Amino acid sequence: MKEKRKVLQHKWWIWFGGGALLLLLALFLLYYFLFLPHIYLNGSKKETILYPNTYEEQGAYLKNVFGKIEGNITIDGTVNSSKIGNYTITYSYRQGLFHRKVERIVSITDNEAPQLILNGELKQTVCPNKQYVEEGYTATDNYDGDITNSVQVKTQGPNMIYEVEDSSSNKTTAIREITYADTEEPTITLKGSTTTYVLEGATYQEPGYTATDNCDGDITSTVTTSGEVNTNRVGTYTLTYEVTDSSGKTATVKRNVKVISQNESGAGKGVIYLTFDDGPHATYTAQILDILKKYNVKATFFVTKAGPDSLIKRAYDEGHTIGLHTWTHQYQTVYKSVESYFQDLAQISDRVKRITGEESKIIRFPGGSSNTISKKYQVGIMTTLTNEVLNRGYHYFDWNISAGDAGETTDPQVVYRNITKNLSKNRSNVVLCHDIKSWTASALESVIQYGLANGYTFQKITMETPMVRQHVNN
Repeated sequence: MKEKRKVLQHKWWIWFGGGALLLLLALFLLYYFLFLPHIYLNGSKKETILYPNTYEEQGAYLKNVFGKIEGNITIDGTVNSSKIGNYTITYSYRQGLFHRKVERIVSITDNEAPQLILNGELKQTVCPNKQYVEEGYTATDNYDGDITNSVQVKTQGPNMIYEVEDSSSNKTTAIREITYADTEEPTITLKGSTTTYVLEGATYQEPGYTATDNCDGDITSTVTTSGEVNTNRVGTYTLTYEVTDSSGKTATVKRNVKVISQNESGAGKGVIYLTFDDGPHATYTAQILDILKKYNVKATFFVTKAGPDSLIKRAYDEGHTIGLHTWTHQYQTVYKSVESYFQDLAQISDRVKRITGEESKIIRFPGGSSNTISKKYQVGIMTTLTNEVLNRGYHYFDWNISAGDAGETTDPQVVYRNITKNLSKNRSNVVLCHDIKSWTASALESVIQYGLANGYTFQKITMETPMVRQHVNN
């Protein structure tokens, strides 16, 4: 009986102890789930931020079954928004023996494709006998910066394919379309003028030509010419130049060669061509233009670098011919060499074209083609120049009447007599005057009145006017 009582007492303590433990456990669980707060994140546990946007911390809060409660949450970890990658932010809360922890994963990502720019045109036409020459390209990325060195270039048929990939595996592709074809005709460039002149009985000298092609380059050697020039017969002759490139494209140009008579006496009978050298002059050229306008007479001005542009423009606008005389009028410069002459001529030609907008091909040699002073600087230069200017498309004029106003006289009456006594109705009358002389301006009106009263007509020189030229003495 005594032993039985001990056993019962022992079982009671076991039941009592076990019940107490269960009660404690129940109280613990009740506290844990009902009263101990949990951490809740504002926002998502996984945040994705697209570069270059900036991550902004949203924080967290504590809450149990009864609602939000106050408490100190510790936040550990940082996010570098300027660097792509995954970042962990840890939120911790400690209360006595209890510790709560929640993590947020922030991903800084880049999904923007690089920018790929091709130099040159995206559609290219290349000669069939050539290869496309790479014009270059640039590649930039919003995160990686300059990634031009990462561009991969390959061919796909005739086309060029360009690919680039950034560090986030974003790709960009560009295509340059290449067409192999010859779309241009060759070009023939004539040296000299497309209309050139040669004296009757002289020898025609071909000024030459060049031919180029966009694919073949210099093809001058393949140019063929056709046509003949008979310098024994006055007339206009046509020379034809033709060239064909390797693609079968052909270009053709023509040059007109005018054989002009050695004898000008039969042309322009009874015509007076008033010509004025060495101007313009600010005062006397203006006076001469006023007189010409009064009588509606057209004349020819062989100009130099002197005087105001406005008078050349006025003469041109009023219908007069602007011819080329010389830039410097210094014989030692002009006649030093053939090259020096044409350099001087080019300067005055440029001035006239700048003022009038047209290129003049009517010229007068300083001192005339018969001058002998040129022999002092180069023997035979006038013989060369009188032929070469014709080959280059110029038309040169001397004179058969001189006003004597350049040094012979300063008397307007003498100027008048020098002109009028030498006029003839059996030829064209090319009168040499100088618009830089006051006595010439004073004599001009009387000369015009005499000419009109005696049945003469006044004309300006054009490229169709037969040349009046003197005997070449050098």
